[in-house]
Amino acid sequence: MKSTPALLFASTLLLSSPALADAPTVVASIKPVHSLVASIMQGVGEPSLIVEGGASPHTYSMKPSNAAALQAAKVVFWVGPGLEAFLDKPLDALGSGAKVVELSEAPGVEKLKLREGGAFEAHDHGGEDHHAEEAGHEGHDHHAGEEEAAEHEHEHEHEHHGEGEFDMHMWLDPMNAKAMAAEIEKTLAEVDPDNAAAYKANLAAFNQRVDALDKSVAETVAPIKDKPFVVFHDAYQYFEHRYHVRVAGSITVSPEILPGAERLSQIHAKIEDLGATCVFAEPQFEPKLVNVVIEGTPAKSGTLDPEGGSLDAGPDLYFHLLEGIGASLKTCLSSAS
Repeated sequence: MKSTPALLFASTLLLSSPALADAPTVVASIKPVHSLVASIMQGVGEPSLIVEGGASPHTYSMKPSNAAALQAAKVVFWVGPGLEAFLDKPLDALGSGAKVVELSEAPGVEKLKLREGGAFEAHDHGGEDHHAEEAGHEGHDHHAGEEEAAEHEHEHEHEHHGEGEFDMHMWLDPMNAKAMAAEIEKTLAEVDPDNAAAYKANLAAFNQRVDALDKSVAETVAPIKDKPFVVFHDAYQYFEHRYHVRVAGSITVSPEILPGAERLSQIHAKIEDLGATCVFAEPQFEPKLVNVVIEGTPAKSGTLDPEGGSLDAGPDLYFHLLEGIGASLKTCLSSAS
């Protein structure tokens, strides 16, 4: 992505300022969070990342190196126990040695309730009055047979996401990313006041870049937003809510649990009933299931990467992640009949 005036301003400010103080030791849980933190710390320092490479927080197990990084940290940023369940106990064990920031609780972050089923009825995504309730509950298909077949998956998903039962993929709405970045900047400025001016300048540059990203993604998906599609797991509610695309259903409620034959049959039928034109896999999970549910239908397959598993970590990752989702949707849905 090209440099914006705000980014150039931030770079000029850092170059013209006195030597920056040493940055605090900062740890981020997952790649999207790491990207936001890295954006705010540019020119000051680099945060460490726990879930590296193509790993997923849904199935991650702590390594000794991760535990050592947490013990050395001055600040730890994560989304919350509903997503990075593997961090819950290690963070409790840190005591008062580090400041732990749960970004799902940042002021201004909009939360959407978890959806209950793997197959959803079509929603009205065309107007500005598309609300979280529409995206989350109203108008969904809750046939008794489907609910019974998925009961175990629902229970597991609710345990995994904690008592609040919110969808934790909040960064997929760029307005939430801005709210998270503001909390990151506030925290870093409090912990490291010597570098507060740099954090503030980086936040301004980040916000300007996110506004441009938001406009670009909206333009990308505008031609295909009325075409229904199916995803591997229901991680895209915030993207759907922001850009009014039509997620018709998910293959599995919780990515830790492979769906049974009945669930796959229901999704297969939903693809035919709703005319879903694309079914999207994720790079971290088994893609063969996508081939099973599209067999015998005209639907095409694609790949979406909501956690940036296939992307290089760093300040640009968040922007590549959102752009990639928009581009993948447009490519598959535009080519589908």
